[in-house]
Amino acid sequence: MSYSNPYNHPLPSYLQADHLGPWGIYLQQVDRVIPYLGHLARWAETLKRPKRALIVDVPIQLDNGTVAHFEGYRVQHNTSRGPGKGGVRFHQDVTLSEVMALSAWMSIKNAAVNVPYGGAKGGIRVDPKTLSRGELERMTRRYTSEIGIIIGPTKDIPAPDVNTNEQVMAWMMDTYSMNEGATSTGVVTGKPIDLGGSLGRREATGRGVFTVGVEAANHIGMDVSTARIAVQGFGNVGGIAGKLFAQAGARVVAVQDHGGTIYQEAGLDVPALLAHVAVAGTVAGFAKAEVISNDAFWDVDCDILIPAALEQQITAANAGRIKARLVIEGANGPTTPEADDILQERNILVLPDVIANAGGVTVSYFEWVQDFSSFFWSEDEINARLVRIMKEAFAGVWHLAQEHKVSLRTATFIMACKRILHARELRGLYP
Repeated sequence: MSYSNPYNHPLPSYLQADHLGPWGIYLQQVDRVIPYLGHLARWAETLKRPKRALIVDVPIQLDNGTVAHFEGYRVQHNTSRGPGKGGVRFHQDVTLSEVMALSAWMSIKNAAVNVPYGGAKGGIRVDPKTLSRGELERMTRRYTSEIGIIIGPTKDIPAPDVNTNEQVMAWMMDTYSMNEGATSTGVVTGKPIDLGGSLGRREATGRGVFTVGVEAANHIGMDVSTARIAVQGFGNVGGIAGKLFAQAGARVVAVQDHGGTIYQEAGLDVPALLAHVAVAGTVAGFAKAEVISNDAFWDVDCDILIPAALEQQITAANAGRIKARLVIEGANGPTTPEADDILQERNILVLPDVIANAGGVTVSYFEWVQDFSSFFWSEDEINARLVRIMKEAFAGVWHLAQEHKVSLRTATFIMACKRILHARELRGLYP
């Protein structure tokens, strides 16, 4: 049955799938699941239009006395299942298309692991490395004040993302609280422990990548203890996932980040590499490894590839070169739809971002709950709850993939979109 409606105006050009960029990739992913939504396909257009998008000017006085203006965004894609939830990134390449897509992937991710959130995302187009600490604080606080009209503990809860951290969240929480006239720890997650943060939050995304990665490996008969791993991005996600895989006996043979690419056939010393990155800010210069070209990273002989950097890294141009049997997406949107098809044709299993990196938002949910109750759990409790939720979500996705004979990404979207649209249907339209 067709659910086309002649009264629906066509999407503006920047919302259409053929418009290049992350949002176009997301729309193609949604289109692939519509045939599996049954009667809920009537509501599918909901998924293609963000509920709210805010673009703000962020002016600050620089240390030299001049005034600089930065462009900031906060997009709430969907709030049918609960308040918006998603990170804030500071990056020179941030665009509205990117933030819209990231907010939509958060909707899918939150529904996939069944936490009661909608999807949101924010960002500022800035290279934070060019700012002093004081300038960074002033920019963060001004941005928080500008988006304060749409965020809140029951409306939209930001969190750390690319180039943001616990300190940025502390500034955001304090700014919002000062404007509200009362301390509001639940307005953001990923905060310092002393300000209502949760134990286990910093490692949660990487731990989730490892947890579902092991589950996927088991399903395809791969022994993680003998696996060779290649990781792109070695921060809180790729670094933690690499550490956990190494502890399980795997060899991390190649790592790439913004500074370059290193390789060691016998396996990199992951604890030493993490210590080096903590000081140098990059894997470049690590003495116990061979330097290879960035392009050669895609030819590395490995069993598991973990893209944990930025979007659109695996494309039609390099997907045919990947030698891994399993790709675990630690980053958001690292694989284009064309690359997805190539990997599937080559029988390479892709564990999609919307399930693989959902550990961070899962523990963010735990933090939010703890803030509301002012009762905090032990790290062992948090990790155990995280592992249980991630395993249950993976099991549901795997079952759907087998039932419909589709990829894990499409299966995840089917499960998540049904949950989102069922909530939309139950709530109805107001007024």
